[in-house]
Amino acid sequence: MRLHRSFYTQPTRQLAQALLGCRLVRRWQGQRLSGRIVETEAYLGETDLACHAHVGRTPRNAVMYGKPGLAYVYFTYGMHWMLNVVSEAEDFPAAVLIRALEPLEGLELMQQHRPVPHSIELCRGPAKLTQALRIDRTLNGVDLCNRQGELWIEAGEPVPTRSVGRGPRVGLGTTPEPWKSKPWRYWIKHNQGVSK
Repeated sequence: MRLHRSFYTQPTRQLAQALLGCRLVRRWQGQRLSGRIVETEAYLGETDLACHAHVGRTPRNAVMYGKPGLAYVYFTYGMHWMLNVVSEAEDFPAAVLIRALEPLEGLELMQQHRPVPHSIELCRGPAKLTQALRIDRTLNGVDLCNRQGELWIEAGEPVPTRSVGRGPRVGLGTTPEPWKSKPWRYWIKHNQGVSK
């Protein structure tokens, strides 16, 4: 069952934690590719200097201003796609980056997309999971709540608060403090799928 839009209206940091344990699903050539979400990061509006929206609305980040439950997919470092889930309310640009998955379904196809020795390495990082699940610009702006869509999220087993790790977001470069050190990255403790 696809998550309802109301799920995505949660405060962004709360959503980033609630997504842990849920299942990200991509339909590719008629087959389900999926993984359990084990790591996320919250990005919170125009005041968050690590967020793409800190410069205001642009063609690149316009999807972040859309309704909650949209996929915001962007290109970075000239080589990688990143998948984010738009959160909170329309016209408030906030999103959760999906950083890592524990692969569950379609492993053989994922291995074709991203050949690695061990399946746990398939989706251990935001660029790796988009490669394994074939997520790219064609999915930017798609509605994760659309029943006919090719990308969605399903409910999973809730992760107890005691099992959730917290720390600074990754790869923020020259982002100034306090934004660079905000503990808005969340992960499932002791899960091998978490990025390194």
